[in-house]
Formats: sequence, structure tokens, C-alpha cells
Amino acid sequence: MRMSLAQRVLLTWLFTLLFLIMLVLKLDEKAPWNWFLIFIPVWIFDTILLVMLIVKMAGRCKSGFDPRNGSQNMKKKVWYLIAMLLKLAFCLALCAKLQRFTTMRLAYVFIPLWALLIGGMVELGYNIFYVRRD
Repeated sequence: MRMSLAQRVLLTWLFTLLFLIMLVLKLDEKAPWNWFLIFIPVWIFDTILLVMLIVKMAGRCKSGFDPRNGSQNMKKKVWYLIAMLLKLAFCLALCAKLQRFTTMRLAYVFIPLWALLIGGMVELGYNIFYVRRD
């Protein structure tokens, strides 16, 4: 199943809206829910993205696939997988800190996010300065 750009944008907006509504309810103390429940739209959206990414990566295993054509594409997909896992680690650490499950310092909670942002800047720089344009 391949999603069109419009479907992906709509899905992104829907999950973002649900998350923001739940976040506002929590911050206004109208909903005494656990922080992990507040992040359910984020977990669902990330799960959908991870499944789609893993399915695309698994497509390399089918017969008739020429690995010489897709090495750059595979590197990009591996980076996307690492980025998703860093985002997941950040969200889990943030929820654990907000729910007071851990006494971890806030600076440590943000390490996965900082790594994700640095990786994103490196990829941006690579795409701007080192990728040949025809």
C-alpha cells in the first residue's frame, strides 16, 4: 500500500492535532492522564512510519533486486531509521522524566534529541555541499 502525499500530510496533521489537544488538556489540568497516554498519537504515528520504513528496507531482500543501484538510498533509509529511534528514545525519556519515573537530569533526557538535530544538520550540509547535481 502506497500513500499519496496528500494522505501523508493529512495523517501528519491529524496525529499532530490529536497530540496537541491532549497536551493542552494535560497542561490545563483538565485531564489527569499519565504522560505516556498523552503521547499516544506520537507513538501511533511513529509506529506507522517505522513499519513503512522497515517494509521499504525489506524490499531489498526480494529476488531480482540490484544492490548496486540502491546503496545511497539504503544509507538514507538507515539514517531515517536511526533518526526515528532517536526520536523514540527522546520521547520515552521525556515521558519518564515528566511522570517522575526517573531522577535523570533534564540535560540527559535531551541527548537523543541533540544527536538527532546534529545528524539532521550533517545530512543537510551533505545534501547542500557534497551531492552532485546534474
